[in-house]
Amino acid sequence: MPLLGSAAMLLSFDIEAAAIEEHDRWHTHEHLPERLSIPGFRRGTRWISTAGDPRYMVLYEVDSLETLASQAYLARLNNPTPWTQRMMLHYRGMNRGLCAVLGSFGFGQGGAAALIHFSPETSSTSQLNSWLLEDALPAIPGLAGLGSAHLLQGAQVAAMTNEQRIRGADRGVDSALIITGYDEEAVTAYAGGLCTAHGLPSRGVEALTCAFYRYAYSLAAAEVDA
Repeated sequence: MPLLGSAAMLLSFDIEAAAIEEHDRWHTHEHLPERLSIPGFRRGTRWISTAGDPRYMVLYEVDSLETLASQAYLARLNNPTPWTQRMMLHYRGMNRGLCAVLGSFGFGQGGAAALIHFSPETSSTSQLNSWLLEDALPAIPGLAGLGSAHLLQGAQVAAMTNEQRIRGADRGVDSALIITGYDEEAVTAYAGGLCTAHGLPSRGVEALTCAFYRYAYSLAAAEVDA
């Protein structure tokens, strides 16, 4: 489905194995409701890896980039709850991108997803984005097994906050492509093709990683306010 809002926060990370069960309880019952109660946060979705690293992908859809720099959001980051403080100690390898949504195509949300992180060569960025936004991504919703595609570009540097101090410094996101669908094999085949030498690398991508996920949980702001 088209993402809600013009910006998104994309996270991918690992959790220490002994803390996974508690992490999922905390993330479902405290963290997502807290985040979705912040003005401008529209929906949060958690995915679990089926192939590739890291274990988790979380996507927050927000009204605008201003939402991610708002005093309401920063106040939560600098005043984490006791449970949040405890869970931050178990985070490993946090990638956290405050992103502009360059394009969002499709309908619905399938149970399978691919996450492709990439960095375009400077000279290729405009041509690559044109190909993705005008040709490749609009066609995805019409392909068997697929449902949606979203192109994100890192647009802000995240401020250092108390949450981040506990878990360690985050890495940013340059560009990312999320493809979802109802057929895991179709998602894997399409995204896998983009990650081969004849896919994105042939169009000027320097660094690229690809991982595959299954849907785990989602919460919308309207459900928190209800």
